[in-house]
Amino acid sequence: MKLHGKRTKQALAFYLERQKLRQEIEQTRHSIDSARNHFEQVVDPTLIDCYIYELNAAQLRYQFLLRCFKSLEPEST
Repeated sequence: MKLHGKRTKQALAFYLERQKLRQEIEQTRHSIDSARNHFEQVVDPTLIDCYIYELNAAQLRYQFLLRCFKSLEPEST
């Protein structure tokens, strides 16, 4: 019985970690969209640079989170 309980806890932890990553991915997608929208609307050169950096940072974070999420997927061989 303990083994089953341990597996259940591991499955729950795995599920919660995937859900957390999904939420972070969605938030990062929102950040990318927001930075892109701001970038398209500003005319001040300083703000243009700011949103370029913000967009690049959000895209890098998005790629990182996707790699993390993919690493959680069970291998199918």
